[in-house]
Amino acid sequence: MSTDTLNIILFGETGVGKSSVINLIAGRKVAEVSPDVEGCTMNSKDYAFTLGSKLVKIWDTVGLEEPQMGVNGYYTAIVKAYTLIHKLSAAGGVDLLLFCIRGNRITATTQSNYRLFYEVLCNKQVPIALVITHLERESRMEDWWDRNERHILKYGIQSAGHACVTGLEDKRDKYQESKDSVFHLLFQHDSRGRFAMPPEPWLSRLLQGLLSFVPKGPSTAKDTTRILIK
Repeated sequence: MSTDTLNIILFGETGVGKSSVINLIAGRKVAEVSPDVEGCTMNSKDYAFTLGSKLVKIWDTVGLEEPQMGVNGYYTAIVKAYTLIHKLSAAGGVDLLLFCIRGNRITATTQSNYRLFYEVLCNKQVPIALVITHLERESRMEDWWDRNERHILKYGIQSAGHACVTGLEDKRDKYQESKDSVFHLLFQHDSRGRFAMPPEPWLSRLLQGLLSFVPKGPSTAKDTTRILIK
Protein backbone atom coordinates (compact mmCIF):
# COMPACT_ATOMS: atom_id res chain seq x y z
CA MET A 1 0.00 0.00 0.00
CA SER A 2 1.19 3.49 -0.74
CA THR A 3 2.40 5.58 2.17
CA ASP A 4 0.36 8.43 0.63
CA THR A 5 -2.91 6.71 1.63
CA LEU A 6 -4.27 7.22 5.14
CA ASN A 7 -7.06 4.89 6.28
CA ILE A 8 -9.05 6.34 9.19
CA ILE A 9 -11.94 5.10 11.29
CA LEU A 10 -13.84 8.08 12.66
CA PHE A 11 -16.18 6.90 15.42
CA GLY A 12 -18.40 8.14 18.21
CA GLU A 13 -21.98 8.26 19.37
CA THR A 14 -24.76 9.51 17.10
CA GLY A 15 -25.01 13.30 17.13
CA VAL A 16 -21.47 14.11 18.32
CA GLY A 17 -20.61 15.85 15.05
CA LYS A 18 -18.78 13.21 12.99
CA SER A 19 -20.25 14.49 9.70
CA SER A 20 -19.13 18.04 10.53
CA VAL A 21 -15.62 16.77 11.21
CA ILE A 22 -15.54 15.01 7.83
CA ASN A 23 -16.64 18.21 6.09
CA LEU A 24 -14.03 20.13 8.06
CA ILE A 25 -11.29 17.77 6.84
CA ALA A 26 -12.55 17.70 3.24
CA GLY A 27 -12.90 21.48 3.07
CA ARG A 28 -16.32 21.10 1.50
CA LYS A 29 -19.65 19.44 2.17
CA VAL A 30 -19.25 15.74 1.45
CA ALA A 31 -21.21 14.38 4.44
CA GLU A 32 -24.79 15.23 5.25
CA VAL A 33 -25.17 16.73 8.72
CA SER A 34 -28.41 15.14 9.88
CA PRO A 35 -29.85 13.85 13.17
CA ASP A 36 -31.67 11.13 11.24
CA VAL A 37 -28.66 9.00 10.32
CA GLU A 38 -28.96 5.31 11.16
CA GLY A 39 -27.73 4.97 14.73
CA CYS A 40 -26.87 1.26 14.78
CA THR A 41 -23.57 0.38 16.42
CA MET A 42 -20.87 -0.41 13.80
CA ASN A 43 -22.96 1.11 10.99
CA SER A 44 -20.49 2.91 8.72
CA LYS A 45 -20.25 5.10 5.66
CA ASP A 46 -17.01 5.62 3.78
CA TYR A 47 -15.52 8.72 2.16
CA ALA A 48 -12.37 9.35 0.15
CA PHE A 49 -10.71 12.62 -0.85
CA THR A 50 -7.26 14.08 -1.39
CA LEU A 51 -5.43 16.32 1.08
CA GLY A 52 -2.23 17.60 -0.43
CA SER A 53 -0.27 14.48 -1.38
CA LYS A 54 -2.39 12.18 0.79
CA LEU A 55 -5.42 10.14 -0.24
CA VAL A 56 -7.56 10.10 2.89
CA LYS A 57 -10.12 7.32 3.33
CA ILE A 58 -12.53 7.70 6.25
CA TRP A 59 -15.01 5.19 7.60
CA ASP A 60 -17.60 7.19 9.56
CA THR A 61 -18.72 4.60 12.13
CA VAL A 62 -21.41 4.68 14.80
CA GLY A 63 -20.25 3.69 18.26
CA LEU A 64 -22.16 2.49 21.30
CA GLU A 65 -25.00 4.75 22.45
CA GLU A 66 -24.94 3.33 25.99
CA PRO A 67 -22.18 1.65 28.02
CA GLN A 68 -23.79 -1.71 27.15
CA MET A 69 -26.08 -3.04 24.43
CA GLY A 70 -29.02 -5.45 24.38
CA VAL A 71 -28.99 -8.79 22.60
CA ASN A 72 -30.98 -7.41 19.66
CA GLY A 73 -28.52 -4.54 19.37
CA TYR A 74 -25.72 -7.10 19.33
CA TYR A 75 -27.34 -8.93 16.43
CA THR A 76 -27.65 -5.71 14.40
CA ALA A 77 -24.04 -4.82 15.21
CA ILE A 78 -22.90 -8.21 13.87
CA VAL A 79 -24.40 -7.45 10.46
CA LYS A 80 -22.82 -3.98 10.37
CA ALA A 81 -19.47 -5.28 11.65
CA TYR A 82 -19.33 -7.88 8.86
CA THR A 83 -19.61 -5.11 6.25
CA LEU A 84 -17.07 -2.86 7.99
CA ILE A 85 -14.45 -5.56 8.43
CA HIS A 86 -14.60 -6.60 4.80
CA LYS A 87 -14.29 -2.98 3.64
CA LEU A 88 -11.30 -2.40 5.92
CA SER A 89 -9.64 -5.62 4.75
CA ALA A 90 -10.13 -4.67 1.10
CA ALA A 91 -8.51 -1.28 1.83
CA GLY A 92 -5.50 -2.93 3.47
CA GLY A 93 -6.27 -2.11 7.11
CA VAL A 94 -6.38 0.85 9.50
CA ASP A 95 -3.80 3.60 10.10
CA LEU A 96 -5.57 5.90 12.56
CA LEU A 97 -8.57 6.01 14.88
CA LEU A 98 -10.29 9.37 15.35
CA PHE A 99 -12.55 9.30 18.41
CA CYS A 100 -15.17 12.04 18.12
CA ILE A 101 -16.41 13.28 21.53
CA ARG A 102 -18.91 16.03 22.21
CA GLY A 103 -17.43 18.74 24.41
CA ASN A 104 -19.33 18.07 27.60
CA ARG A 105 -18.68 15.46 30.24
CA ILE A 106 -16.86 12.18 29.72
CA THR A 107 -19.13 9.22 30.47
CA ALA A 108 -19.05 5.44 30.84
CA THR A 109 -20.25 5.26 27.21
CA THR A 110 -17.15 7.22 26.16
CA GLN A 111 -15.01 4.65 27.94
CA SER A 112 -16.90 1.72 26.36
CA ASN A 113 -16.43 3.14 22.86
CA TYR A 114 -12.72 3.57 23.49
CA ARG A 115 -12.49 -0.07 24.54
CA LEU A 116 -14.57 -1.30 21.60
CA PHE A 117 -12.59 0.43 18.86
CA TYR A 118 -9.09 0.76 20.28
CA GLU A 119 -8.79 -2.42 22.34
CA VAL A 120 -11.16 -4.82 20.55
CA LEU A 121 -11.37 -3.80 16.89
CA CYS A 122 -7.74 -2.67 16.54
CA ASN A 123 -6.09 -4.77 19.26
CA LYS A 124 -4.33 -1.67 20.69
CA GLN A 125 -2.22 -1.60 17.51
CA VAL A 126 -3.57 1.61 15.94
CA PRO A 127 -2.89 5.14 17.25
CA ILE A 128 -6.03 6.86 18.51
CA ALA A 129 -6.58 10.61 18.58
CA LEU A 130 -9.47 12.55 20.09
CA VAL A 131 -11.54 15.16 18.25
CA ILE A 132 -13.61 17.18 20.72
CA THR A 133 -16.55 18.90 19.03
CA HIS A 134 -19.12 21.66 19.69
CA LEU A 135 -16.59 23.97 21.35
CA GLU A 136 -17.71 27.18 19.65
CA ARG A 137 -18.82 28.67 22.99
CA GLU A 138 -15.34 28.39 24.47
CA SER A 139 -13.39 31.65 24.45
CA ARG A 140 -10.36 29.52 23.66
CA MET A 141 -11.24 26.03 22.46
CA GLU A 142 -8.06 24.48 23.88
CA ASP A 143 -9.28 25.50 27.38
CA TRP A 144 -11.67 22.53 27.25
CA TRP A 145 -8.71 20.16 27.01
CA ASP A 146 -6.88 21.89 29.85
CA ARG A 147 -9.94 21.42 32.09
CA ASN A 148 -10.73 17.83 31.11
CA GLU A 149 -7.45 16.07 30.33
CA ARG A 150 -7.12 14.59 33.82
CA HIS A 151 -10.73 13.37 33.74
CA ILE A 152 -10.11 11.64 30.39
CA LEU A 153 -7.04 9.89 31.78
CA LYS A 154 -9.05 8.85 34.84
CA TYR A 155 -11.29 6.83 32.50
CA GLY A 156 -8.22 5.06 31.10
CA ILE A 157 -8.42 6.84 27.74
CA GLN A 158 -4.95 7.33 26.30
CA SER A 159 -4.49 9.25 23.05
CA ALA A 160 -1.79 10.05 20.50
CA GLY A 161 -3.09 13.60 20.15
CA HIS A 162 -6.22 15.72 20.16
CA ALA A 163 -8.01 18.50 18.31
CA CYS A 164 -10.54 20.87 19.88
CA VAL A 165 -12.95 21.99 17.17
CA THR A 166 -16.19 23.54 16.03
CA GLY A 167 -18.04 22.56 12.88
CA LEU A 168 -19.84 25.90 12.56
CA GLU A 169 -18.56 27.72 9.51
CA ASP A 170 -19.98 31.08 10.63
CA LYS A 171 -17.45 31.05 13.50
CA ARG A 172 -14.77 31.87 10.95
CA ASP A 173 -11.68 32.22 13.14
CA LYS A 174 -12.53 29.18 15.25
CA TYR A 175 -13.50 27.16 12.17
CA GLN A 176 -10.12 27.86 10.56
CA GLU A 177 -8.39 27.07 13.85
CA SER A 178 -10.34 23.79 13.97
CA LYS A 179 -9.29 22.91 10.44
CA ASP A 180 -5.63 23.65 11.18
CA SER A 181 -5.79 21.57 14.37
CA VAL A 182 -7.28 18.52 12.63
CA PHE A 183 -4.84 18.78 9.71
CA HIS A 184 -1.92 18.93 12.14
CA LEU A 185 -3.29 15.77 13.78
CA LEU A 186 -3.70 13.88 10.50
CA PHE A 187 -0.31 14.76 9.06
CA GLN A 188 1.45 13.28 12.10
CA HIS A 189 0.38 9.83 10.89
CA ASP A 190 0.96 7.63 7.86
CA SER A 191 0.43 4.04 6.73
CA ARG A 192 3.77 2.59 7.82
CA GLY A 193 2.28 0.97 10.93
CA ARG A 194 -0.97 -0.10 9.29
CA PHE A 195 -2.94 -2.73 11.21
CA ALA A 196 -4.88 -5.48 9.46
CA MET A 197 -6.00 -9.06 10.02
CA PRO A 198 -7.55 -11.63 7.67
CA PRO A 199 -11.32 -10.92 7.59
CA GLU A 200 -12.53 -14.09 9.34
CA PRO A 201 -10.35 -13.95 12.48
CA TRP A 202 -10.75 -10.15 12.57
CA LEU A 203 -14.54 -10.47 12.52
CA SER A 204 -14.42 -13.27 15.10
CA ARG A 205 -12.33 -11.11 17.42
CA LEU A 206 -14.72 -8.18 17.05
CA LEU A 207 -17.85 -10.26 17.65
CA GLN A 208 -16.38 -11.78 20.81
CA GLY A 209 -15.46 -8.30 21.98
CA LEU A 210 -18.94 -6.94 21.20
CA LEU A 211 -20.44 -9.72 23.31
CA SER A 212 -18.59 -8.36 26.34
CA PHE A 213 -20.83 -5.26 26.11
CA VAL A 214 -24.02 -7.34 26.38
CA PRO A 215 -25.23 -7.56 30.02
CA LYS A 216 -24.94 -11.09 31.36
CA GLY A 217 -28.10 -12.83 32.54
CA PRO A 218 -29.76 -16.25 32.64
CA SER A 219 -31.13 -15.88 29.11
CA THR A 220 -28.19 -14.14 27.46
CA ALA A 221 -26.48 -17.24 26.07
CA LYS A 222 -29.77 -18.69 24.78
CA ASP A 223 -30.83 -15.42 23.17
CA THR A 224 -27.41 -14.90 21.61
CA THR A 225 -27.45 -18.40 20.11
CA ARG A 226 -30.94 -17.78 18.76
CA ILE A 227 -30.06 -14.56 16.94
CA LEU A 228 -26.79 -15.95 15.57
CA ILE A 229 -28.63 -18.75 13.73
CA LYS A 230 -31.31 -16.44 12.24
